[in-house]
Amino acid sequence: MRRAVSLDLTVKITATAQMERKSHIDTFGAVALLSFAVVLAFNQVVIKVTNGGFGPVFAAGLRSLIGLVCIVLWIALRRKPLRLTRDLVLPGLLVGGCFTFEFICLFIALDMTTVARASVIFYSMPVWLALMGHFVLPGERLTPMRLIGLCFAMGGVAVALADRNGGQASLLGDLLALGAAFGWAGIVLTVRLTPLAREKPETQLLWQLLVSAVLLLALAPLFGPLLRDLQPLYLAGLAFQGIGVVAIAFLFWFWLMSIYPASSAASFSFLSPVFSVLLGWLILGERVGPSIWGALGLVALGLVLINRR
Repeated sequence: MRRAVSLDLTVKITATAQMERKSHIDTFGAVALLSFAVVLAFNQVVIKVTNGGFGPVFAAGLRSLIGLVCIVLWIALRRKPLRLTRDLVLPGLLVGGCFTFEFICLFIALDMTTVARASVIFYSMPVWLALMGHFVLPGERLTPMRLIGLCFAMGGVAVALADRNGGQASLLGDLLALGAAFGWAGIVLTVRLTPLAREKPETQLLWQLLVSAVLLLALAPLFGPLLRDLQPLYLAGLAFQGIGVVAIAFLFWFWLMSIYPASSAASFSFLSPVFSVLLGWLILGERVGPSIWGALGLVALGLVLINRR
């Protein structure tokens, strides 16, 4: 009896914590979102390196499959309730389709251009999300101060993008990175505007991984050879993406999005292209000009204005 009462109390406390939403980014949220931005930045480098061993779309499909297995095992071990009902089928297929589109575009973009160029375009996502959220998401309207902050942050991204400094450039790669940004914004909007918003983060992620694993692996042969050069480094990179990023970091992202305002939380992604450029320089030897430091200052100023009460 005591165990039942304790379990019921734990469930109520957990549910209350999950339902609590904040109107602004607090200290914990800032640290968590900053850490997530660093992980995503490093992931861009890992994707580009891993593409040396796998076809881009095939690598994306394997990553979704690994992440799917990890999420299913985690749900089973934790005995977490999972609701896969009829009302979630269409939203699940839609969010999975957005996820598939996002990573087809992103993996091919990183195969065609540098980490720096792909990242600064891909992480323009918060701009599109904030603009769309202004019209369709309750409580996400753009105030004049937040709009100014978005302009500063986008200015920082533009400065980073302009710093080509002899790096590899591809118009198609740039357009694919932009398509990936739209796909990412579509995921957030789908989750917020459909019955998926009432589901736990693991359910939301499960739909994305399930649909994308099937679609990506089915479409992979259309994009060239599946395998390029299998080496331990590429296998390790694939494992990092599937377990560290998809199964852990993405789940953490959706949990944060369930607590903090969508556009404010997503605005921290403006830091990821700066980190990506720096990691590309440090790990891959990509050239980085001094204008990147100016971009970092503009992005930081934009984030302060966006998240100011």
